[in-house]
Amino acid sequence: MKIAPSILSADFSRLGEDVALVEQAGAEYLHIDVMDGHLVPNISFGAPIVKSIRPHSKMVFDTHLMISEPHRYIEDFAKAGSDIITIHIECESDIGKTLDEIHALGKKAGLALNPDAELSRVLPYKDKIDMLLLMTVYAGFGGQKYIPEVNPKIAEARALFGPDFDIEVDGGISADNIHIPLSFGANIFVAGSAIFGASDPEEVIRKMREKA
Repeated sequence: MKIAPSILSADFSRLGEDVALVEQAGAEYLHIDVMDGHLVPNISFGAPIVKSIRPHSKMVFDTHLMISEPHRYIEDFAKAGSDIITIHIECESDIGKTLDEIHALGKKAGLALNPDAELSRVLPYKDKIDMLLLMTVYAGFGGQKYIPEVNPKIAEARALFGPDFDIEVDGGISADNIHIPLSFGANIFVAGSAIFGASDPEEVIRKMREKA
């Protein structure tokens, strides 16, 4: 299992310190939520933020593009230092071409599905992705509660992709419930407010590993 703290919940007045804190606490991935105000209602930040923190961290930069036309920005995020670039099945770009472009830039490609998106929509791109991101809340807002109806989709995805494929879950995950998506087959866990909102992020990450 890998823990991926989401900087959407970090303190942006001290972002570098917060990133260093979770890396020292043992997080393997840094989840970077990019929102455009169109595919999702909120707006977050762009590639310059990724570029600014890249020199200060050795974590895998797991960039989640919640934007309508990701093909327009893939190169920017690749150059900024993203290691994995994930786009949404709900986006307006040509998904196959965009995934190919991510690979052409030397990065891993992910595909994300909102809770109401059928897993079958991934099938045309099954051989083009390195990771599947299953949203366990609706993309665009932090602090939502985990949606348990996604659990069968996690299990179905694990059966479809096999034991060694990366299945990431994002939304409402904490030390109290991380065992649930793990038991259904997820192996990468995004957590925002549960980690960055804690007085001791290292303790939270430790408990996540213990309870899993």
